[in-house]
Amino acid sequence: MKQGGYKTRQKEKILQYLSTHAGQHVTAQELSRHLEADGTPVGTATIYRYLDALVTDGVLRKYTIDPRTCACYEYVAPDGACKRHFHLKCMRCERLIHLHCEHLDGLEQHILEHHGFQIDQSKTVLYGLCKECRALEDPSSVTDETATAHDPCDH
Repeated sequence: MKQGGYKTRQKEKILQYLSTHAGQHVTAQELSRHLEADGTPVGTATIYRYLDALVTDGVLRKYTIDPRTCACYEYVAPDGACKRHFHLKCMRCERLIHLHCEHLDGLEQHILEHHGFQIDQSKTVLYGLCKECRALEDPSSVTDETATAHDPCDH
């Protein structure tokens, strides 16, 4: 793995943070705040350069959800444990959720087979309200049944 040519303490700290947050979306700003609090301040331009190098090397995936939101990065485990998935974006709290769902996989397959169109899951974002934000707006919209119903999806 190239990772920008040579190792520095800053790069090691960045990679350590990313790997301990595997399966989560991390922004350069979050990373910068963490490094600052940890006593290893790193310039934003340096962070972005290293993140881009890690994307090129296949260590990270980069997600650009929309023009007003900063890109976020996801650590890809060496064993490839993070599989392709769809994203849900809450329009209220702006949380980005990974969604592994056999129903959406079926939809993706249908679109490919019947319409000849290949979906890029890394760029597929469904917008709406997460369960917590729905409950804040209308507590009756989130019932116990909804919370405990059998769901074949792997969230």
